[in-house]
Amino acid sequence: MKIINVVGARPNFMKIAPIMAAYGEHPSIDPLLVHTGQHYDEKMSDLFFRQLGIPEPDMNLEIGSGSHAVQTAGIMTAFEQVVLEHKPDAVLVVGDVNSTIACGLVAVKLGVKLIHVEAGLRSGDLGMPEEINRMLTDTISDFLFVTEKSGRENLLSEGVDESKIFFVGNVMIDTLLRNKSKSEESTILNDMGLTGDYAALTLHRPSNVDDPVVLGRLLDALEVIQNDMPIIFPIHPRTRKNLQASVLGDRVAGMTNLRLLDPIGYLDFLKLMSSARLVLTDSGGIQEETTILRVPCITLRENTERPITAEVGSNTIVGTDVDKILAAYRKTMSDGAGDSQIPELWDGQAAQRIVGILADRI
Repeated sequence: MKIINVVGARPNFMKIAPIMAAYGEHPSIDPLLVHTGQHYDEKMSDLFFRQLGIPEPDMNLEIGSGSHAVQTAGIMTAFEQVVLEHKPDAVLVVGDVNSTIACGLVAVKLGVKLIHVEAGLRSGDLGMPEEINRMLTDTISDFLFVTEKSGRENLLSEGVDESKIFFVGNVMIDTLLRNKSKSEESTILNDMGLTGDYAALTLHRPSNVDDPVVLGRLLDALEVIQNDMPIIFPIHPRTRKNLQASVLGDRVAGMTNLRLLDPIGYLDFLKLMSSARLVLTDSGGIQEETTILRVPCITLRENTERPITAEVGSNTIVGTDVDKILAAYRKTMSDGAGDSQIPELWDGQAAQRIVGILADRI
């Protein structure tokens, strides 16, 4: 049985790593790995593949950047040739990036079964490109593997046949648990001279970083927090570009305790998160990782497609209002992580469940 597995962007790497490893327990499955090249930073891609033990891709489509239409069309054109040549029994896609929907469409139109890992997540915000990718991919998939019960409920409410839905847990957590001890060897805290409390920050969503008014509000809140403790900010290229193109860049330069880094590898970032007093983010995956690490997370968005992280008590959704951000910050400093719980089936075995089901069903 031949399964083509697709990755395209850095969040995909953490999701595909445990699945590729789990295939080793099922010699009846012949897995191929295709990297679309949607994220094309060779240094960072190589670093993630090496650190996570992902095998070298069998093919790299080297699509690169572009508008959503240009990028999606380029991936579809190149991936169609891969499917026609290799004639897989199934195509497996993960997450919600452009590569996910592009390769999914190609597979289904060529009559190949489609597997979606991390299915059913919904923010309810169609202004997010990822939300559109998630919904469309789920509509055409034959196997939908969900990370939390809300995913199953969402799919059923949208009319997906229950027999296609499998609650298996979270492959992102498989990767975290597998690499947690290795991340302790990271020297990033010593390299940065971090000996006391600090916050970790990520910002990349267009709704936050493309609008100078919104980004300015976020900086208002960060300016207060950085007076209390260092904020370590591995900055997304999109965010850096927007800051440099506006007067906001001068504001950031004046915040001596807001420390900008170039993007860093998985193990260094895992160490940075796990040792932080709190994490501020607009990332979905980081909401999940901080839940397992029991590090308080403040999500700088109006919604989340991962509601379980808020339900178990580790994640606070605050939006971009300065007063709400600072209120959540002060409460976090007072209460810490509280009595947060670990979500069901987030036990490091999701990939084994997924591959076992595929071996039995396809």
